[in-house]
Amino acid sequence: MTLIGETQGAPAAADLIKDTTDASFVADVVEASKTTPVIVDFWAPWCGPCRQLGPAIEKAVLAAKGAVKLVKVDIDQNPAYAGQLRVQSIPAVFAFVDGRPVDGFMGALPDSQVKAFVDRLAKQGGGSPVDELLEMAKESLDLGDLGGAAQAYAQALQMEPGNVKAIGGMARLYQQSGDLERAAEVLEMAPEGAKDPGIDAVRAALALAAEAPSETAEFEARILADGDDHEARLEYAKALAAGGRMHEAVDQLIESIRRDRAWNDEAARRQLLTIFEAAGQMSDVAKQGRRKLSSILFS
Repeated sequence: MTLIGETQGAPAAADLIKDTTDASFVADVVEASKTTPVIVDFWAPWCGPCRQLGPAIEKAVLAAKGAVKLVKVDIDQNPAYAGQLRVQSIPAVFAFVDGRPVDGFMGALPDSQVKAFVDRLAKQGGGSPVDELLEMAKESLDLGDLGGAAQAYAQALQMEPGNVKAIGGMARLYQQSGDLERAAEVLEMAPEGAKDPGIDAVRAALALAAEAPSETAEFEARILADGDDHEARLEYAKALAAGGRMHEAVDQLIESIRRDRAWNDEAARRQLLTIFEAAGQMSDVAKQGRRKLSSILFS
C-alpha cells in the first residue's frame, strides 16, 4: 500500500532570508509579516558588529524551519525605513508580526540570546510549519483520513527528516496497513537513541509480528485440552496480537498469569507489557489490561 504522495520540500534558505530595498519593504516585511513573523536586520557593509550578528541570526532563522523569516536592509542604500523606525546605530533588529514591529534590539548579542529572540518570535507566529503539519496529521487520523495523515507526515519529514513524531506517525500508518517492511524502513530514519511513544509502539508491534505463529488451530486445541498449557496460550496470544485482536490477546495472557504468574520467568507478563507498548500506553487496550493485571497481582 502506497501512503506517501507528492510532497513539498523544505523551505529553501532563499525563501527564508532575503535582502530588501525601500521600494519593496512594505511587501517583504509589512505584508509578509501578516502571514509569518519577519525579522528585519538593519546593517551596513562597513559595520563590524553587523558582520558578527548577521550569521547568528541567519543560523537561528534557518533552524526555525520556516516559522520566521529574515529580511536584511543595507541602510547606506536604503535609509528610508531605518529613519522611520528611528534607527540611530547598527546593527538594529526589529521583529514584525501582523504588519507592525513588536520586538527588537540593537547591537550584537551572543548566539544564545539571538536564538532565544528568534524562538520567542516563532512562538508568536503559532509554531513551526512542522508542528502545524503534525497537528494536521493528527486531525486527519481523528477523521479516519489515512491518506491525508500520510501526506502531512511526509511533508513534515521532507522539512525535518529526523522528526521523531513524524517518523513514528508514518511508521504506524505503514504498520497498520500491513506494510511491515516499509514501516521498518521508516523507523530507520530515527536518530540513534531517539525515544518517542509512537516509535516505541511501532517497534513493539513489529516485534510481535515477527514472533507470531501463522496458524492458531494447534494452540487453540492444546488450550482446550489443557488450560494450564501456558506455552500454547502464549503463542496463541502472540498470534492474536499480531492480527490486531489486542483485547483477546490480553485476556489470554491475563488468564495465564492468573493460573501461574511465575511460569517461564513471568513470560506472560513480559508479553503483556509488549502488547501494551504496541497498542500505545494510553490506549484502551493498555488501560484495561493494566486494571486486569493489577486485580490479579494485588488480590
